[in-house]
Amino acid sequence: MRPRRPLFYTAISAVSFALMALAAKLAAQTLTGGEVAFLRFALMLLPFLFLPRLARRALTYERLDLLVYRGLFGGTAVLLYFLAIAHIPVGTATLLNYSSPIFSVFFAALFLGERVRRLVLLPAAVAFLGVAMVTGGLSDGGLFAHFGRWEAVGLASAVLSGAAVAAIRAARRTEGSWAIYGSFTLFGLLTTAPLGILQWRTPDRREWLLLLAVGATSVAAQLLMTYAYRWVTNVQAGAMAQLTVLLSFGLGAAFLNEPFGWNQALGCVLTLAGIIGVVRVQATPRAVE
Repeated sequence: MRPRRPLFYTAISAVSFALMALAAKLAAQTLTGGEVAFLRFALMLLPFLFLPRLARRALTYERLDLLVYRGLFGGTAVLLYFLAIAHIPVGTATLLNYSSPIFSVFFAALFLGERVRRLVLLPAAVAFLGVAMVTGGLSDGGLFAHFGRWEAVGLASAVLSGAAVAAIRAARRTEGSWAIYGSFTLFGLLTTAPLGILQWRTPDRREWLLLLAVGATSVAAQLLMTYAYRWVTNVQAGAMAQLTVLLSFGLGAAFLNEPFGWNQALGCVLTLAGIIGVVRVQATPRAVE
């Protein structure tokens, strides 16, 4: 049965992701990004430990291959995203990660057999111009002037996140929300374990509170997003997801004193417009209820 307000769930998911990014950035000031990512997935296992019936639902599936794709791509994307968050402004890291709809188009062609339209190259170019402005700018050393190693890591997270989103869309045709959530959590934990364990430092009370915030917002965001993806269109999902980017820039400026000048503002507008253009050009019909 289709929920009454799927876009509302998508919007709350976007807000939860922004709060998660802020909490992760604060935690990564004293912990490594790898450890924060590892503990995020460990905390995301708690619903299964306290509610065994949810674990049984997570083990009910039809297409194991799609769940593996979702878990591996998504887990690695989160690891790279958190590594980027630890080293660059949270708004910039989130903007780079949320350019994933551009790459999702091409992975949808691979996973779902969707045709890539040539017109999509124009808004994609606008989006990358926006990224160039955010990481450099016309008055700050030139376009991509500050696009270094960690910015490249953030962009790599977008590529893998695009693959994960395409896998989610494919999996939602046959799989339940808890099966998709479970695969993401399990493979994410395995993916982040090497760095998380090697770089382990026992968190103090403040860090545990931040990590609990990361875990709680992650659970809420993932479940709401996965649940709503069955009923929202690509355009709606792509547009609503950009709310996370705007909120991350705002939270970074308000709580972390991160810079947000005209280069970042213009770049953000161009990137968001380009991404929405990409999903608009590649729009597919609403999923069957």
